Amino acid sequence: MQSEQHAPETRSYGPWLVALGAALWGTESAWRIPLTKIFSAEVIVFYEHVLMTFLFLPVIIAQRKYIRQAPAKAYGYLIFSGIAGSAVGTIFFTKALEYGNASVVNVLLNIQPVFSTGLAFFLFRDRLSKSFFFWAPFAILSGMLLSIEHPTQIFSSFQTKGLSLGTLFALTCALFWGMSTVAGRGAMLHIPAPLAAGLRSIIGLLTMTTVLLFTGKFHSAALYPELLSSNLRQTIVLFVLLSTISGGIPTCIYFLGLKYTKASTAGYFEMMQTIAALLVTWVIPSIFPNRLLPSSPLSTHQVIAGAFLIFAVVMVERAQQALSKKTNPTIQS
Repeated sequence: MQSEQHAPETRSYGPWLVALGAALWGTESAWRIPLTKIFSAEVIVFYEHVLMTFLFLPVIIAQRKYIRQAPAKAYGYLIFSGIAGSAVGTIFFTKALEYGNASVVNVLLNIQPVFSTGLAFFLFRDRLSKSFFFWAPFAILSGMLLSIEHPTQIFSSFQTKGLSLGTLFALTCALFWGMSTVAGRGAMLHIPAPLAAGLRSIIGLLTMTTVLLFTGKFHSAALYPELLSSNLRQTIVLFVLLSTISGGIPTCIYFLGLKYTKASTAGYFEMMQTIAALLVTWVIPSIFPNRLLPSSPLSTHQVIAGAFLIFAVVMVERAQQALSKKTNPTIQS
């Protein structure tokens, strides 16, 4: 989940735009998981950025006059955000969906604001509330419990296997996305959000091209595997949906809504991302079984652990918002 400072002006439809954008983000598992059956995670993210860059080109051209107005520091933040969040973090998210329970992965990613808050302390010297030191470990422990299939075996499971591969990828993704959120905050102070999103996609594309070259996957066998021939039309549709319905469109809707929404309010409406993700990975496939997206149910203890995780993260955000309002009374919350 992402957070951003907001403009003073608020409108009644702002939070609902935030919710819509977040919910559309939550649908990406529906397209990303089937693509893992054909491509490696790196190739999926590469193609995703090709389409995203194409989608944002009109925005970049229309707002090109603002490019020279931003300071070099803002572009430093933007480059870091593009590499860490748009490229590397998304690779780990794709791998997490491939190797882990998709529902667990999507709930576990709610821990991202905890990482963002901690990183903002080190990078921007943001103050940490006293509550952070209670709720942050509580959120992490809840995430650990969420990742274990059988709660009675939690200690023996950690001793013999450690964290599952899917959980490790999800936590790594949350860390990189958390760093990206903090860096993105520095960029958005000087660069219009639509332009920043477009430039971020270009940075992500350059990063993914480098990753494919470095890993030896920038060749026809990886970019056009044999399995693709019999699934070409379906694959193209999945990539288009991933880059539009779950990519460019929600990004624009989200930032438009955030412009007219209080930060403390936005945090609650962003929870629609998790709800939508669970509908996609658990509820809908259970009701309408299909071969592309198998159901990824959560056990009772995982539902409880997930609820505790989200509650702890909400408490972290509320405490930080209260501290921000106290130290910066001119900033709304």
